[in-house]
Parts: sequence; C-alpha cells; structure tokens
Amino acid sequence: MDEDNIDRDPAPSMGSEDFAFVLLEKPGCYVWIGHGPGEGGCGLHNPRYDFNDAILPLGASYWSKLVESVLP
Repeated sequence: MDEDNIDRDPAPSMGSEDFAFVLLEKPGCYVWIGHGPGEGGCGLHNPRYDFNDAILPLGASYWSKLVESVLP
C-alpha cells in the first residue's frame, strides 16, 4: 500500500452520521476510501457527484490486505 496516499489526520466530519443507525443493528466500522475532491470538487450527497471508478482497485486491495492481516 502506498503510504503517500494515506491521510492519518483527516478533518473531523459528520459525513457518516447516518451510518450510526446501521451500527445499532450490526457491529462494524466506517472507512473512507476516498478519491479526493477531484475535478468539480463536489461531495457524495451532491447531484453532480461522480464516483471515480479508477479508485476501485485501491479499495479492493485495502480490504484484501485487511482480511489477510486479521484472519489466520
């Protein structure tokens, strides 16, 4: 994993406050695998938001490495 792509001190955000309701039913966590503001710079709940599909391999790699580190 490229350490240069990890923000270890992001600004606090209420961007996932609704996820708390999911956690009332099932244990879990929220992870930002963001792609930054990009061109146009709009956030998730914006009608102009456009997910950057190029970030998918990085996200899949993150989850694979996380599972490999937790499971024997």
